[in-house]
Amino acid sequence: MATRKYDATATADALVAELADEIKGKVILTTGVSPGGIGATFVEAIAKAHPALLILAGRNVDKVAAVAALLPEGVKTRVLQLDLASLAAVRAAADIVRQWKDVEHIDVVVNNAAIMATDFALSPDGFESQLATNHLGHFLFTNLIMDKILASKAPRVVNVSSDGHRLSPIRWADLNFSHKEETPGATYNKWTAYGQSKTANMLMAISLAEKLGPKHGLLAYSLHPGVILSSNLGNHIDWTADLSSLRELPGPIGAWKPEGWSAFKTKTAQEGAATHVYAAFEPSLKAHNGAYLEDSHVADPWIETVKPWATNSIEAERLWKLSQELVDQEFKYEE
Repeated sequence: MATRKYDATATADALVAELADEIKGKVILTTGVSPGGIGATFVEAIAKAHPALLILAGRNVDKVAAVAALLPEGVKTRVLQLDLASLAAVRAAADIVRQWKDVEHIDVVVNNAAIMATDFALSPDGFESQLATNHLGHFLFTNLIMDKILASKAPRVVNVSSDGHRLSPIRWADLNFSHKEETPGATYNKWTAYGQSKTANMLMAISLAEKLGPKHGLLAYSLHPGVILSSNLGNHIDWTADLSSLRELPGPIGAWKPEGWSAFKTKTAQEGAATHVYAAFEPSLKAHNGAYLEDSHVADPWIETVKPWATNSIEAERLWKLSQELVDQEFKYEE
């Protein structure tokens, strides 16, 4: 099957029109759905292609319900309260999903929820908040509902990452930015923390593809949606000041080179959600299981600055094992 060709100007609505047959009749769960967010743009677009059920998950159920109310009449929806920062709350949400007898399978899970460049905080379980929310919550939730995902005839998991992954590899010895100090956050940098969490999103997709692809047919991808200033993700950020600090951010080895940070190219929400649609439904991606996507295509590391620390299978396995330790639960799958 030929791969469709898209670029940064592609829109979610345009891709939905082309992939409507792939969307129709599917059960799709999306995290981080709230008004004005890219998750809302994604579900509003795919709702036009007659999915069987849209499961909309978010921390604030009133906001999630507000998005559901905007969808076309006749589209079946279900609202799920999901606080990814708390492992106990994640387990509670997964229990609810597993108890839905009328939802026997979930075809696509889009792990879209995220926080970005927030002030230092620890999650209720004692983890740096961006790593907890962006990675650990999704890692635990996805694995806890895996039976329903694998019950699909064509299961797929999409992790919304970022080209911000290049800001940091996994800080194996210092996840909470303590360094040699006893106080968590002593060496905290909000952009480095964001980069670590986005690297984790990519590595998790690789592990899912490698562990569950060959025998179970699971497809898993990560993606960069683009810089979308209209999204809720950056509402708290002073873009003038913070972009200046971002360009000066020290890296693991010396100073970062510009690598595109000096001139962000922004997207509309529709353009940003296009890669969500592509990752979730493009059939030709079966040949690229575990891939990282940008602008609705498989990212080229020579052109799009994809860091090897986020695409390495050994790093992915190391993170999988560490994540199991952190959430205090082991997930074994036939490989």
